[in-house]
Amino acid sequence: MLNYLKTLKRVLQVKYLYKVEVTNPAARKGPKKKAVYSADDQNKTSSFNQPSTEFVLYRIIGNDLVPRHEKGQSRKNLDFILKNEPDLKGCEKSFIVNRIVDPNEEKLIIGMLESAGVQYIHIPFHLDEYQGLPLDYEGVPRKYLPTGKLFSQLNAAQQSRIWMRLYRHKNNYVMNNNGARNAALREGKTHAKWVLPWDGNCFLTAEAWEEIVADIEKQADCPYFIVPMARIPNNESLLDKGNRPKADEEPQMIFRCDSTQEFDEACYYGRRPKVELFWRLGIPGKWDHWHIEPWDIPCPDYSQDAGAFAKAGWVARLFSGQAHLEKGSSGLVDRGLARNEAITALLDKLDGEGFHSRYDAKRLCYVPDLASDGIISDALRRTLISTAGEALSRGPYSVVDKKTLPPSQNSHDYWHPAPYFWPNPIPIPGLPYIRKDGKRVPGTRLYEPMSENYDRTRLQRLFDDTFVLALAGSVSQDGLYDDQAAKLVRTWFLDPEKAMAPHLDYAQVRKGWNKNRGSSSGIIEAKDFYYFLDAVRLLEQRGKLTQSESSALREWLARYLHWLRTSPQGVKEGASQNNHGTYYDLQVSAIAAFLGEDTLLRHTLRDCRFRIVQQFSADGSQPEELKRTTTAHYCCFNLQGWIHLAQLAESCGEDLWNFEGPQGQSIRRGMEWLLPYMTKEWPFQQIDAFDSERYYPIYYAYLSRYGEMKGLVHVEIPRQEEVKPLFFPHDGIRPFWQLSCKVRHMFSRYDT
Repeated sequence: MLNYLKTLKRVLQVKYLYKVEVTNPAARKGPKKKAVYSADDQNKTSSFNQPSTEFVLYRIIGNDLVPRHEKGQSRKNLDFILKNEPDLKGCEKSFIVNRIVDPNEEKLIIGMLESAGVQYIHIPFHLDEYQGLPLDYEGVPRKYLPTGKLFSQLNAAQQSRIWMRLYRHKNNYVMNNNGARNAALREGKTHAKWVLPWDGNCFLTAEAWEEIVADIEKQADCPYFIVPMARIPNNESLLDKGNRPKADEEPQMIFRCDSTQEFDEACYYGRRPKVELFWRLGIPGKWDHWHIEPWDIPCPDYSQDAGAFAKAGWVARLFSGQAHLEKGSSGLVDRGLARNEAITALLDKLDGEGFHSRYDAKRLCYVPDLASDGIISDALRRTLISTAGEALSRGPYSVVDKKTLPPSQNSHDYWHPAPYFWPNPIPIPGLPYIRKDGKRVPGTRLYEPMSENYDRTRLQRLFDDTFVLALAGSVSQDGLYDDQAAKLVRTWFLDPEKAMAPHLDYAQVRKGWNKNRGSSSGIIEAKDFYYFLDAVRLLEQRGKLTQSESSALREWLARYLHWLRTSPQGVKEGASQNNHGTYYDLQVSAIAAFLGEDTLLRHTLRDCRFRIVQQFSADGSQPEELKRTTTAHYCCFNLQGWIHLAQLAESCGEDLWNFEGPQGQSIRRGMEWLLPYMTKEWPFQQIDAFDSERYYPIYYAYLSRYGEMKGLVHVEIPRQEEVKPLFFPHDGIRPFWQLSCKVRHMFSRYDT
């Protein structure tokens, strides 16, 4: 009955958008007292006593952000400034060329500045420096990470802002908003009384400049000035004498050389980098009512200079190239969305450039060059050939061979009932099945006689036999093994009379539930695509599949991948918090890697890091897996999934092995928590028998990446080649797991 009530609660639960708790800057207490700068204070600053110039104006030229800006708009606005802005009395002009990622655009901009004889500071962009920057995993509370349950309950704008926070370090490097402002501020203070570290699209008319100077002279005791900005839809209008547009946009700032406050370089473009200083100085405005969300940089306290500011004149903001984003309150919202979209697109492009140079869709992810000496021992080779001989006597396999039909009545549809759901002995409407975790329904365990009714055993045979046969073909050079492996591939995927439809709509079906369709958890039954596709690569390398067959297989996989990513089952599985999420990422990334879908592959390997943060505790335990009735199995099973994902990532130049979350969550710490149980009793629930040899593949994965593990030096562990190469497929260990692309420390424990 308890299970029934839990199920009923889930059925009746209404899903609302999650209400995020926010704070408001206006709720802060005011500063203790208004800061006052006297003439005596000014005279204490040596650089203030003998400035070489009264004012220095820096304009920071950054990257065009399409669609927020028109392509080339920064250069167009620079050209307008150089040709039309008047000389500003008492003011030295300079520019900062700020990490322009497009080399051609940067060259053109520098050429314009040099031709005009204008001073500039060049801050270059270096792709290698950018690519070394991590995501800001600490900046987003764990429950709001993109793989978490709450993320899907946020609105699109909130989700976008979370991504912006995650990309804070990369954003700050490329856009370098406050970094460039501070560079201008520090350099300017060395030789000018007043420093203007302004955005690159700022333009001053003669009248605007006179107004600024007059206002500063009237209130010279203030160390900070704000200059309201007017958004200009047509640059040419500024050439009309007497044109004084309404200036009500976020202001620019002017600093006296003895001022103490700078811009906070932790703040990133698109999320109030300048406003953070307004809050510190107590500069009032609409920003005082902007919400601070849990993933935002916190609102700062008032600084010691709070209140020591005044207003001076106005400045024009030149046209962005996108007229529809320049007007009204809707324009403000649209500008924010377009800005985030543009930043995301730029950063994603830069991430892709580095990843693409390291990734090759034809590269084997798991299998080393078996023709090389020392890769495979004689004993392991004999076992491999023997196992491949057994595979020669089986198959080919097809979904149409099952003895029962799926609810669709289409034999080409993969079909398997939910393994842990049993007919309810009590006739309760709407609840024909009840869940018994860890106890499998007859026919759902691999290889048992009743499994012939369904497709799960055939699918596993396809994966395992194809892989073993391809390995045997590699070590023996006997085409017989490859021929049989290719036959398995053709029959399951390519033969019109026998091929599986590219979906898992009827995987883990509970009849009478969900219109007799499968569940999201059924997707894990195809988890072993990752090593099967390495076998296909080997067959293609040896010419065992024709070009047309390879193309047809890729078309099938592309359709299946689309189903994985868009079907209700796939979307739900991708949001799973436990091992199902791990193996979903493994499937998606393995297929994407095979198909050359490098953007999807890169994004999946990026997002799986969020899963590490969520799935592992700081001590390395796995809370979601410890909820199960077979905890030893699931802790090992999930960790094996992470090993496979890390190996795949490694083949693409990505490092999951050494990733750590904010509290140290990592694959390594997960291993270090689990492996000591090789020598002591497992203290958690485990209702089934557990194969303790499952620890060994995890141990050797640890040894190959991190070296000896403290506390296990004197533990008796069999040599890697002495551990069995074949585990039960439910254990998540691929056949002949010893044959790995990474064998750096393979036998170091015993060969010293």
